[in-house]
Amino acid sequence: MSFFWFLFFSAHFAIATSLAQAKWHAPKFVPCYKPYPSLTSNSKSPISYSDIFNKDQDRVRYIQSKLANKVDVKSSDRTLGPKLVSTPLKSGLSIGSGNYYVKVGFGTPPKFSSMIVDTGSSLSWLQCKPCAVSCHPQVDPIFDPSTSKSYKTLPCSSTQCSSLKASTLNDPGCSTSTKACVYKASYGDSSFSIGYLSQDVFTFAPSYTIPGFVFGCGQDNQGLFGRAAGILGLANDKLSLIGQLSNKNGYGFSYCLPTSFSSPNSSKEGFLSIGTSSFPPSSSFKFTPLIKNPKIHSLYFVDLSVITVAGKPLGVAASSYKVPTIIDSGTVITRLPMSVYTALSNSFVKILSKKYPQVPGFSILDTCFKGSLKDLSSAVPEIQIVFQGGANLALKAENTLLEIEDGTTCLAIAGSPEDNPIAIIGNFQQQTFTVAYDVANSKVGFAPAGCQ
Repeated sequence: MSFFWFLFFSAHFAIATSLAQAKWHAPKFVPCYKPYPSLTSNSKSPISYSDIFNKDQDRVRYIQSKLANKVDVKSSDRTLGPKLVSTPLKSGLSIGSGNYYVKVGFGTPPKFSSMIVDTGSSLSWLQCKPCAVSCHPQVDPIFDPSTSKSYKTLPCSSTQCSSLKASTLNDPGCSTSTKACVYKASYGDSSFSIGYLSQDVFTFAPSYTIPGFVFGCGQDNQGLFGRAAGILGLANDKLSLIGQLSNKNGYGFSYCLPTSFSSPNSSKEGFLSIGTSSFPPSSSFKFTPLIKNPKIHSLYFVDLSVITVAGKPLGVAASSYKVPTIIDSGTVITRLPMSVYTALSNSFVKILSKKYPQVPGFSILDTCFKGSLKDLSSAVPEIQIVFQGGANLALKAENTLLEIEDGTTCLAIAGSPEDNPIAIIGNFQQQTFTVAYDVANSKVGFAPAGCQ
């Protein structure tokens, strides 16, 4: 670890220790962002493609660094159970995020908060009063644990506190005065949350509550979380949402992400379902094995077999696809090994440039054309991403093209560096598919037309 990062983590661990020992007084908080072009008409939640892509690139670099350097603890095997529960899943553009969120409740009585759904995170956390150091603006009232009859902090001696290192890759802190466990969740774009590891009643759906849910009650929360209250972790880890519910609902979940960028102000909803019955019987539903990666057991790895454009395989060696490949709800734009991406881009250009001239790229997207999404949609070839066993994502125009600005439309896929190749299937390409994670049986599946 470089000296810079040593100072970075040491400084914030010191903050965690001090906030745990001191008497907290909520400071006045003034948002410190400047206005910039917005994708939505909601002035309270400005967000631009540059912001989304920059954050996306930081997340990809972070995952690459974890694969190169970090090792965590193997997740426990679980068995499937019979129960199913679902809640609506919405585009995060309206709250300043390129990801997706659900409304869930914490406490007794429950207070509902907008939480970003993330298959790459283990620990769930939300901002809590008194916001001892910092809380970012959010669309819902900040959770006040003092108003919950069932809230409690977890001690440093608890097994959950001991599990934090594996779940967050950060050592837990401990309050010398209260012996309460202090967590730190950090992310690739330097965003982070620090606070108390806690337990309370969790309301996933109006008629479905879970007592004793373990989560972080954040007192210092800084970074690019939009106006969400926090993160709902869906990684393969015992402290994640599915890990905590596995004995009751079965170790599996599914979701459908509604279309987002093409209709940012839409009221379209998808769903997040927990439980084994979330895998609907369908002749079009195909599974591929989940692959265990020795460096990161909590992420969802698969084997990529081939990619076709207009039914023709890309002209690359089979070995080009043999890179770590992750299904991830928290990455927006799919990344492919550079050799694979270059072949994909060339095939795309060969077909589309006959009618639509190329124009300069934008940020991480470098295959762009003059024309609107509506214009190009009739000419765009189908891309198929095929995984081991034949499971595939058949991508139409809405999962392939992104209109960056009026009259400029880009291929919404990017390449990953040659020196550290990786493939990540991002949420833009997952839109409208039902994606089912049968973690107990080590497989993930896809079915088209799960939502709009």
